[in-house]
Amino acid sequence: MNVAELLTDGFGRVHGVVHETIDGLTVEQLAWRAAPEANSIGWLVWHLTRVQDDHVSEVAGVPQTWTEDGWAGRFALPFSDDAIGYGQNSDEVAQVRPDGDLLAGYFDAVYARTIAYLATLTDPDLDRVVDRRWDPPVTLGVRLVSVLDDDIQHAGQAAFVRGILPG
Repeated sequence: MNVAELLTDGFGRVHGVVHETIDGLTVEQLAWRAAPEANSIGWLVWHLTRVQDDHVSEVAGVPQTWTEDGWAGRFALPFSDDAIGYGQNSDEVAQVRPDGDLLAGYFDAVYARTIAYLATLTDPDLDRVVDRRWDPPVTLGVRLVSVLDDDIQHAGQAAFVRGILPG
């Protein structure tokens, strides 16, 4: 197994969890929150997708799917197009109310672009520095594992919320 296959497997597992979690849910179920300050399934999946889109697009040197393919307009959220969910407050979380088809469509588009990018990677590519704002500087390998880790955590949180949905 090479690096591209390994990362593809990881992102593929997230893909499965996301679809198992959101399939068949209504807008109200996607927006349901276990507590007033908790995150909804819809927000968690939107956020993990935005982070993946933002970070993978940056290292791949391509525009984000969110803006390039018109997803920002389709979601029509009251945030800047560069918002990815970090630092959002409870009121902002509540404003993310996509239907399942829209959410799945954006997630699948980002997933497809991610998998296509991963297929181009070789092991030596992982050592390329992609962010010098940190000490030590962030390599491509560290960035991709960070995105995958974020995705795994948020997909798991969303699956948990689905498990406790009322009714």
